[in-house]
Amino acid sequence: MDMFPLWNSLRIAALSSIIVFFTGILAAYYAAKLPRTIKGVVDVILTLPLVLPPTVIGYFLLITVGARRPLGVFLAQFDFRFVMTWYGGVLAASVIAFPLMYRTARGAFESFDETLAYSGKTLGLSNTYIFWRIRMPFCRQGILAGFVLAFARALGEFGATVMLIGYTPGRTATISTTVFHLWRVSDEHGAFRWVMINLCISAVVLLAVNMLERRHRRAVIR
Repeated sequence: MDMFPLWNSLRIAALSSIIVFFTGILAAYYAAKLPRTIKGVVDVILTLPLVLPPTVIGYFLLITVGARRPLGVFLAQFDFRFVMTWYGGVLAASVIAFPLMYRTARGAFESFDETLAYSGKTLGLSNTYIFWRIRMPFCRQGILAGFVLAFARALGEFGATVMLIGYTPGRTATISTTVFHLWRVSDEHGAFRWVMINLCISAVVLLAVNMLERRHRRAVIR
């Protein structure tokens, strides 16, 4: 049994999760401080990938970084392209998973007691120190839950991924695209094996999210 789809899926999910971890936190932190009207507009824009069909996201990615598009042509000068490459899968999974990280982190930041930050400022602490040593530890359970959810979403991504990187065994194949391919060629036994592998991984991820959420609720109550 070729395990490349598992390795490639985990690689794509891990890298995209790291990307959306930092970008999601950054966007959530500043969005939480915006005026209500502006925050509403920004929130809609940043959350769109969560409600749009993944194939639509894949289409937008193709017309943005496609080989004949200005950005794609520019990247080709450095022998770099997103179409039909595994790191194109990282891009697709990052776009799809970003809203989960963003919304979870924003909710965690909005639940933060700002009096703690004000108290730190009166003691002469910098905003950077307050963010990393006070705000982040307080919100860590919610942020970690968002990270795990983003990882799970990236691991199971199919629509945008298959449009951008397709299915090439040993190069771009993921668990989701492999299941689809095996189903198309009537290999139900092979497809079922990969479905069960994905199911087991997803169950472990959801269990981790539930544990983090319980710990977060206990911390808030205390």
